[in-house]
Amino acid sequence: MRPIYIIGAGSIVRDAHLPAYKKAGFCVEGVFDRDLSAAKFASDNFGIPSVYGSLQALVDDAIKTGGVFDVALPANSTAETLRVLPDGSGVLMQKPMGESLAQASEILNICKSKNLTAGVNLQLKQAPYFRQLLKLLPEIGEIYDLDWRVVTLQPWHLWTFLQEKSRCEINYHSIHYIDAVRSILGEPIGVWCRTMQSPKAPLLSQTASTIILDYPKIRANISTNHGHDFSPDYQESCLKLEGTKGAIRLTLGVILDYPAGRADKLEYISEKTGVWIEVPTNGTWFPDAFIGTMGGLLRKIENPDYNYENCVADAYKTMQVIEACYISNNNGSTPLPN
Repeated sequence: MRPIYIIGAGSIVRDAHLPAYKKAGFCVEGVFDRDLSAAKFASDNFGIPSVYGSLQALVDDAIKTGGVFDVALPANSTAETLRVLPDGSGVLMQKPMGESLAQASEILNICKSKNLTAGVNLQLKQAPYFRQLLKLLPEIGEIYDLDWRVVTLQPWHLWTFLQEKSRCEINYHSIHYIDAVRSILGEPIGVWCRTMQSPKAPLLSQTASTIILDYPKIRANISTNHGHDFSPDYQESCLKLEGTKGAIRLTLGVILDYPAGRADKLEYISEKTGVWIEVPTNGTWFPDAFIGTMGGLLRKIENPDYNYENCVADAYKTMQVIEACYISNNNGSTPLPN
């Protein structure tokens, strides 16, 4: 198995990447962070052999061992980091794929020009319960309604770098839902969107969004509100699918009281069952889904014919939807007719 070299040792790496890789038995050989104490913390807590004082030193060792790169940096620094990596490398980069479609295009072109086997860590669709949901789809017939509702209190203070972003909620949270919906329904033909700032989070550009994905015969709605601080009683984190023969409900527990989370729940009802059936789930979003994104990259490197669902080409399509969301948000509403 190829060793993994991590670039960036922030909270997502400590809370998800490294626990997932340890659980999967992946070999993490080295870590670099401009904050040396963060790299040392990751090394001490997860038994990573090598801590590097420079990015180039990490790259040099990775070349010797045939290692792959896990780039977990803010999106606006992804492109410059990719340019430093050796041609032909394997690399998994943190979402989003740049801060805009223009940056996503730059990243995609770098990957092509350097012949990188590259993926983007849009990992929700790799969560074990989401893979189980996909297997249930034949039970509910033709889908005509999708509703994703999130009403929570997100601990935005964990990601202070977001205070500098003009694009926040969709780029850094709803991107997961958009990407997952694409994996169920395919490509929308357009979007309607409004993304909003909250008076309770004045340092963040947006923390709530309403997104309607345009499919000719399907109502597809994503509604997020990350500022519901009126006790946890009525918080929600649920995907609901309705089809001609049944329905599916998925409760994503990690979003409720993140990062500790609550219990996940996957249920379905069909013409065959007549009642709601709970499906046991084996694993959750954090950290298990991160096994799938890195595991898929490792498999793709060894087998070029493998269908890597997290490849940069697919992530680029998600970024196209996101760009359309921001364009729709800026264009405003349609005036009422006289």
